Amino acid sequence: MQSTRTDLCPLCGNANQCDLAATADSSAPCWCFSTPISKEALARVPTDQVDKTCLCPRCAAGIEASEAAAQS
Repeated sequence: MQSTRTDLCPLCGNANQCDLAATADSSAPCWCFSTPISKEALARVPTDQVDKTCLCPRCAAGIEASEAAAQS
């Protein structure tokens, strides 16, 4: 079983820019606390990573899914 990398987006594998995952003693809120998150992106998060890692800003905005649909 692979451990969850809390600093990486579970959808694209890029850095998720999560302030909470950056340091164990971070008290700053994550950027996602004040940003709308795409419901489609949330639905794509693997069940074993739900509530364990953050999406990156691009995936959270649904940009990755939109680009993939445009290319097909």
